[in-house]
Amino acid sequence: MRFKPYYFVWSVSLFLIELAIALFIRDDFIRPYLGDVLVVILIYAFVRAFFKVAIIPAAIGVCVFAFGGEVLQYFKIVEVLGLASSAIARTVIGTTFVWEDLLAYTAGVVILLGLEKAIGPRPREWYTLQRSRQPH
Repeated sequence: MRFKPYYFVWSVSLFLIELAIALFIRDDFIRPYLGDVLVVILIYAFVRAFFKVAIIPAAIGVCVFAFGGEVLQYFKIVEVLGLASSAIARTVIGTTFVWEDLLAYTAGVVILLGLEKAIGPRPREWYTLQRSRQPH
């Protein structure tokens, strides 16, 4: 484990944006689609802020996690867990499987990879993390 402030600032900023979307926006594009695009970037930034994981494995892991959440919605996991009356559970976990959400998650991963390439911190850690050699 380690801490990277760069990613932490991004994760907090995106969390605040997601919170504002959840609380104040009731539309047919920003909340359902842009919110899903941003949530994968938020989770990725959080993971990279606290865990020592390379860019590509982190991005793939976040995408698999998001897809898994969507599959759980298909199987009505909120109801199965007895959380149907919890507004928080219904908002965080979700209640409705939508194919377009999978596209939004994929778009979020593509965007985050583009951002990493364009403005990510250096050195870039795409596939594996390089171990620094310590003198004996």
